[in-house]
Amino acid sequence: MLSKAVICALLAVAAAAPQGYSVPTPAPSYGGGPVVPILVDNREGPDQFGNYNFNFETGDGINRQEQGAPQGELGAVASQGGWSFTFPDGTPAVFSFVADGAGYQPESNLLPTPHPLPAHAIAQIEKARQEDALGANRPSAPSRSYGLP
Repeated sequence: MLSKAVICALLAVAAAAPQGYSVPTPAPSYGGGPVVPILVDNREGPDQFGNYNFNFETGDGINRQEQGAPQGELGAVASQGGWSFTFPDGTPAVFSFVADGAGYQPESNLLPTPHPLPAHAIAQIEKARQEDALGANRPSAPSRSYGLP
C-alpha cells in the first residue's frame, strides 16, 4: 500500500511540473572586445576550371586577398596573394606569397633571414665556383699505386 502511495505522489509531482519551461542561456561571449565590422568581402569561385579569388577588409585594418588557377598538365592550383595589418604599436605588417610548383614562397621585410656569411666563407665558395667552372674539381681515375713508387 505504501508503494502505491509513493508512486501516486511522484506522478502528481511530475504532472504538476511546468511544461515547456526552459532555463534561459546567456549569449556567447567572445572575449568581450569590440565587434570589428567586415568592410569588404568579395569571393568568386572556384569555378568549373578551379579558378578562384577573394579579398576582404575589416574595420580594424586587416586586408587579405588571394587568386588561384590550375597550372600544368595535372591542374594543380597555383595561387598568389597577401595580407596586411597593423601591430598595436603602429608598425605596418605586409606579406605576399606565391604558391606553385616551386612551393610556398612568402615575402615580407618581417620574415627572419639567415645571418650573412663571413667574408672567408664567401671567398671559399667563390674559389670553388671558379674551380668548378675550369673543370679543376673533376674526379680523376682512382690511383692504382696506393702511394707506392
